[in-house]
Amino acid sequence: MKNKGEPRSASYYGYLSIAGAIATIALKLGAYLLTNSVGFLSDALESGVNLVAAIIAVWAINYAAKPPDAEHTYGHSKAEYFSSGFEGALILVAALGIAIAAIPRLINPQPLEQLGIGLVLSLIAAAINGAIAMILLKASKRLRSITLRADAHHLLTDVWTSFGVLIGIGLVAWTGWQILDPILALLVAVNILWTGIKLITESGSALLDAAMPAAELEVINQILSNYDRRQIQFHAIRTRVAGAKRFVTFHILVPGAWSIQSGHDLCEELETAIAQALPNTSVFTHLEPLEDPKSWTDQDL
Repeated sequence: MKNKGEPRSASYYGYLSIAGAIATIALKLGAYLLTNSVGFLSDALESGVNLVAAIIAVWAINYAAKPPDAEHTYGHSKAEYFSSGFEGALILVAALGIAIAAIPRLINPQPLEQLGIGLVLSLIAAAINGAIAMILLKASKRLRSITLRADAHHLLTDVWTSFGVLIGIGLVAWTGWQILDPILALLVAVNILWTGIKLITESGSALLDAAMPAAELEVINQILSNYDRRQIQFHAIRTRVAGAKRFVTFHILVPGAWSIQSGHDLCEELETAIAQALPNTSVFTHLEPLEDPKSWTDQDL
């Protein structure tokens, strides 16, 4: 049980997302059944994707939190990228489903019913998604969780989708042009298709050990620049991000006359400085003598 004042874990926000998805599915499905609007159906299908994605996100968050073991010495944090990538794939499937449902309505538009109640239900669902998305975004920054961030952005997309549907249904009610309903559903499909592609691309890049963001690399460079006047140089600086964790490696070149203790103290000093500036970062250093030509053979790595 969480102690009073203790920050909530990432899995808590995953369960919150599940609860929100269930509530919005019920509301949007009710709006579709009442109105016979394919626009509302497309919105309900996207919330169905949210539910499946939220369930997978909870699994990924819990698995990523597992400590390192003999087979995964760097931990399990990359599991979060499988979740965000799978969520992107589900979004693509939802977009296809929406298009399949909407195209026949373009050919044979259907009348809509009880639009007032449907609009109210959809508006409530959008408010729920918007509130949960804001909570998840804030938590994702604190916990450095790509899974929560992906879920939050997906929910925000769902909010804009719902507002688009609301506007479209309102136009149908005002103009009587039934064809606007399937046209709007197809626009929703295109919108969420783009979101899915972005999520898959980002997840794939991270699984290929993408470097840390430029702002964080600048923090490291600033720390290292403080040692320029002490006959200390650096090269082979490599970084990668795995979920909420960062990994940094680099070579430290010092005068060969230094004692082992002096070199060790410098490594500890630098590792501590970077870890404090960028929490949840593992730093690995390699000490080399400045005068040895072999120390420079991998300076471009």
